[in-house]
Amino acid sequence: MTVSRVVNGNANVRAATRELVMRTVRELNYTPNAAARSLAAASGTRIALIYTNPSSAYLSELLVGALDGASKAATQLVLDTWDHMTRATERAAARKIAQSVAGVILPPPLCESKAVCSELVAAGIPVVAIASGRFQPDISGVRIDDFRAAQEMTEHLISFGHSRIAFIKGHPNQTASALRYEGFQAAMAAAGIPVDPTMVQQGFFTYRSGLEAAEKLLARKKPPTAIFASNDDMAAAAVSVAHRRGMDVPRDISVVGFDDTPTATTVWPELTTIRQPIAAMAASSIDLLLRSIRRRKDGEARVVVDHVVAHVLVKRDSVAAPGPG
Repeated sequence: MTVSRVVNGNANVRAATRELVMRTVRELNYTPNAAARSLAAASGTRIALIYTNPSSAYLSELLVGALDGASKAATQLVLDTWDHMTRATERAAARKIAQSVAGVILPPPLCESKAVCSELVAAGIPVVAIASGRFQPDISGVRIDDFRAAQEMTEHLISFGHSRIAFIKGHPNQTASALRYEGFQAAMAAAGIPVDPTMVQQGFFTYRSGLEAAEKLLARKKPPTAIFASNDDMAAAAVSVAHRRGMDVPRDISVVGFDDTPTATTVWPELTTIRQPIAAMAASSIDLLLRSIRRRKDGEARVVVDHVVAHVLVKRDSVAAPGPG
């Protein structure tokens, strides 16, 4: 304990004892173990992950990563779901959670709720947003470049010769949804291909919404040759609709998704998709949050970090050149 007090700069140590410890430290060439110090600082810390997300596959990846990160840091992770809340009830819930935890992790769409974020920031609680789409100046975040990822996926489809490309949007309450659509539009414009508004359908990141959107797209007299869905759940639904209509994927229609959740490899054919490392992002958010909590305990100024993680275009069997029909 005495060595720990000296190394950590505790003033409650006699000068002679401090000199003895520091002499021994120099002789042994000792340096503190960063991982051990991290564990010690995190021990007993309660942090909350608050979620409301319609995609079970996305949520599963998120929880696995967060639980793994919390376990490695010896941190207590509190899970809570805030479904069907109004702005007023979100504010009240945020004030309540701020009294019982040292920090909060917010995945979408809660990470973009001004009511929740402003209450937590006002309470002085460190907050980390996961997959927030855009950087927010008042809270730290871990995200990918959704715009560029969607642009790359659209360019991939165009490179196969597709021009009649349909798009299924994500939930309108998430910035990432808008960015993915903007990336799609940018790639189409760069290729000189006009976007047909009737080939764009609203989805909500759920399998059911993907079914409804794909039914409308494939019932057209001249259906698309490719469908780009804003997440894997909706892409899997589009594959299901195509099969039900007797269409072969990818010979008759190509289908791509986004996120690379387990859903992408449990459908046939396996989906070409954008890998967003959700579990790794969740684990990284735990580390980022603990650093913020330690800075707060040490009386240091709050530092807002925008951590952009690399995405990967994963090519599988759901894309081919458009058929002669």
